[in-house]
Amino acid sequence: MHDLISALILGILEGITEFLPISSTGHLLIAQHWLGPKSDLFNIAIQAGAILAITLVYRTRLMAMATGFRQAQQRDYLFKIMTAFAVTAIVGLPVRWMGWELPDTVTPVAWALILGGIAMLAVERFSERGPDLTTVTWKIAIAVGLAQVLAGVFPGTSRSAAAIFVAMLFGLNRKPAAAEFAFLVGIPTMFAASAYALLEAVHNGSATTENWPALAVAFISASVTGFATVRWLLAFISSHRFTGFAIYRIALGIGLLALLPANT
Repeated sequence: MHDLISALILGILEGITEFLPISSTGHLLIAQHWLGPKSDLFNIAIQAGAILAITLVYRTRLMAMATGFRQAQQRDYLFKIMTAFAVTAIVGLPVRWMGWELPDTVTPVAWALILGGIAMLAVERFSERGPDLTTVTWKIAIAVGLAQVLAGVFPGTSRSAAAIFVAMLFGLNRKPAAAEFAFLVGIPTMFAASAYALLEAVHNGSATTENWPALAVAFISASVTGFATVRWLLAFISSHRFTGFAIYRIALGIGLLALLPANT
């Protein structure tokens, strides 16, 4: 019963923090400090649960791209999503294989939170000076793909934050448009990461020891809360700035450095 309650809490936390630009890694680090560590498969699977929420939120948009492939605008947008995903895969897999990744421990995560919060404030202020643009260029697609790799190398960066703010930095300064592209790119990215983690778990035998009922609870709770969070965030950023999220990141990073052991 304890494992199921723990999984429920972590799933809810993942669903809320995966899409807000505040780092799900940092929050799961705090939660698992008290609830106990989870396997890599568990952590990535609940991210997939959150990404399932995105497919539900954007189901109309996804259907339009699937059924309107002959339309130049729909085809162009889909190709740019796949380009961003391809860049993440082509660059990210060698990076993973070579072990170029900081550990999910307090010090690197906390600094990523702090520096990311500062960067958010700077990028948003910079992007507001330009004209309103909603077109995703090929440059933006490639930059978003690289941003996802950066988020993987530096836990605590936040994949959604990195993708959204890189898109804004490269000209997509309408926040809802930047968020939509970042979230849609996350669908193939996170599902592929989950499939890769599952294959690794099967290969090394850890899948046989995984608590599958707990993982299922976490997956479902992450999906439900992720759906609600995305709907709220899209409405919020249409008329508000990201300043509050940036300040929260900086405060959380300082709190992690001050309160938790560095090797946690």
